[in-house]
Amino acid sequence: METAKKEGALCLIKAEAMLMKILVLNGPNLNMTGRREPKIYGSKTLDEIIGALKLRAKELGVSIDHIQTNHEGVLIDNIQAAPALYAGIIINPGALTHYSYALRDAIACCPIPVGEVHISNILERELFRTIDVIQEVCAFRVMGLGPEGYETALSMLMQRIPRNPQ
Repeated sequence: METAKKEGALCLIKAEAMLMKILVLNGPNLNMTGRREPKIYGSKTLDEIIGALKLRAKELGVSIDHIQTNHEGVLIDNIQAAPALYAGIIINPGALTHYSYALRDAIACCPIPVGEVHISNILERELFRTIDVIQEVCAFRVMGLGPEGYETALSMLMQRIPRNPQ
């Protein structure tokens, strides 16, 4: 009987270790979501958005790790390290979307799918925001759906990740 309990616990540990992991990256100023321009970005905080995303991920049988940073190099470092730990990436690079060729290059050489998400529709904003230097190296782009766009991005990312047949 004791052996069966140990084996069951071991199976549970293995199942948790095998849970697919997704990295969610948020760039500059997204820590201010909910307080910054609520007419554009809404009133939900980034913590609330990520909390809802984690609940959706759990329903899909995946786990989410989240990093928000105001520093371009931190995003690049995490994209470069991600393939060893994650099955895919969702990124909202904030204003870096419009001019960061370094971020674009990091995504371009990333072997796992990277999906881009924006709370607002960047094509309907100021002229400089219509430029998206990372779009062509991302697997997809979701924009203008508000905070729920993150959940849409997760669903789209899951469709692009090969499933292990075991």
